[in-house]
Amino acid sequence: MEETDSRMLTDERPVRLEIERPEEHARFLLQSKVEVLAILRSLVQRRALVSAYFEQGRSFFLTSVVEVDAGAGRIVIDNGRDEAINQAALLAEQLHLVSTLDKVKIQFRLGRLSETRSGGLPAFTAALPDQLLRLQRREYFRLTTPVTRPVRLVATLRRTDGSALPVDTSILDISGGGVGLMAAPGLAALLPRGQRLNDGRISLPDEGLLTANLLVCNKGEEATRGGARYFRVGCEFLGLTGARMNMLQRYITRIERERKARLSGMA
Repeated sequence: MEETDSRMLTDERPVRLEIERPEEHARFLLQSKVEVLAILRSLVQRRALVSAYFEQGRSFFLTSVVEVDAGAGRIVIDNGRDEAINQAALLAEQLHLVSTLDKVKIQFRLGRLSETRSGGLPAFTAALPDQLLRLQRREYFRLTTPVTRPVRLVATLRRTDGSALPVDTSILDISGGGVGLMAAPGLAALLPRGQRLNDGRISLPDEGLLTANLLVCNKGEEATRGGARYFRVGCEFLGLTGARMNMLQRYITRIERERKARLSGMA
């Protein structure tokens, strides 16, 4: 068995993984048995290091996937180094396993573990997962929105006291992955990382109305040429459907084509 490590994070906040938020990462969730098995077998072949979290992420041990038996519907992983952690893991109803393949994050759940042996060494076995998260974020072309035909976001912000605040602000740039909002300091203060903007509506000129929920990912202070302060608030689209993505890509392609034509003197 390879050297592994383990830890009880009794004083830490629970680890919250992307696979626990399927509504935000649905497009990365694989449910095809063939695809799930292929990735699990790649973890075996690459001898990839895997972190196994349990007890709501407060405890974990480092392991690796050593066997995938599709016929029996079982997966085998290495034990951890710490016997106390191993015994605690056997009592867990569910574990979340995290690894990477070719710099792409892989996450999946396992049900209750049982003891077994692999290659003559102690190991754990569990039922094969029925789904797996392959968190491969595409790099999208980011379009700066035209000043002459501005694009705005209208959405609803839920305050900490539960009240709803309407939001209507300019979009600085847009891509297939999300938008960059232009927010005054007062609005930016209400948009920390992880804040959701619900019922978002973006009217794309000559294309139609794009509707989506958004998640705040980052925020940075900037200034206009006149020295006025504002914040660029980067937001990710949540669960954008294929039809809406196609609409957005048509808009981006058309605006960029028109911009290039103007620069070349053709329009």
